[in-house]
Amino acid sequence: MQYRTLGRTGMKVSPYALGTLMFATVIGNPDPDDSIKVIHKALDAGINLVDTADAYGDSEEIVGRALKGRRDNVVLATKVGLPRLNTLPRTPGATAATDPNQRGASRRWIMTAVESSLRRLQTDHIDLYQIQRPDPDTDIEETLSALSDLIRSGKVRAIGSSTMPASDMIEAQWVAERRGLERFHTEQPPYSILNRSIESEVLPAAQRYGMGTLVWGPLGQGMLTGRVRKGEQNDLRRARFSKHLTDERRIDVVEQLVPLADEAGMPLTHLAMAFAVAHPGVTSAILGPRTMEHLDDLLAGVDVTLTDEILDRIDEIVAPGTDVTRLDQAYLPPALLNPNLRRRPVSERGAA
Repeated sequence: MQYRTLGRTGMKVSPYALGTLMFATVIGNPDPDDSIKVIHKALDAGINLVDTADAYGDSEEIVGRALKGRRDNVVLATKVGLPRLNTLPRTPGATAATDPNQRGASRRWIMTAVESSLRRLQTDHIDLYQIQRPDPDTDIEETLSALSDLIRSGKVRAIGSSTMPASDMIEAQWVAERRGLERFHTEQPPYSILNRSIESEVLPAAQRYGMGTLVWGPLGQGMLTGRVRKGEQNDLRRARFSKHLTDERRIDVVEQLVPLADEAGMPLTHLAMAFAVAHPGVTSAILGPRTMEHLDDLLAGVDVTLTDEILDRIDEIVAPGTDVTRLDQAYLPPALLNPNLRRRPVSERGAA
């Protein structure tokens, strides 16, 4: 396994990172002991970056158990910002934090949430603490001030953002410089052959400011596993809940990628992962296996390198810097969620 420097942190991380959402017993692997074996297998294969979040149900607890005796060999990343879920809202009997102060990026919540994450992870420090989504209700200076205090206290080694628009990333860098605060060292955006919009501004901004990038969804949230085909029954669990898994435009693109992967002599999963880590602005791509079989399939492609010809063919299928469709889970600024923020009062809409 080769290793890359995570931005300017000095930490070396594997190009494949292990994501742990699917180890949450509510939506992923119902057997924590089996999930721990998957984590150990990933570590034995040379993966040294493990990414989780306080919102992932009991994922942090499972990761904490798995890292006993191996903590010092792992770059441990977790996130704060989304409400902590006992079960996901789409699950019968689901519950989530309803207190509006138990989410977001305020100092109050960050300081509370980090202590809970440290306890669940059974560690005294977090290597990378990330804001899981932008919080338009909180001044970025307050967020960076709280995160800076965590770094100075030794509880956190580096800080990052996730799914943050390029303009917000740059603002955060400027605020940190003006106020003498710690700056975001990393960004965690969605990225796959199907969703390439970050190539336009997010990745160039990250490169300009020396930020590491940990991209999530390199398999297109399941679309690039080969299990979603045109005219065939979809057996993915998430298909009942995620519109993008049944989107005809995305499926049409998959139908063009399958023969390309066959021609290149590799499974579609290997093509997708190799594409994600080939971009010079990408530090690591996050795997999201649920079972040992899933992990073994992805690890088998760790040596795959795509030629310029294959990358050119991919560019012809999905133009650089574009999304086939926007992801369900992507961050939407308030003006895209609230029509009143993009519409003048009726009496003021005319030119006369």
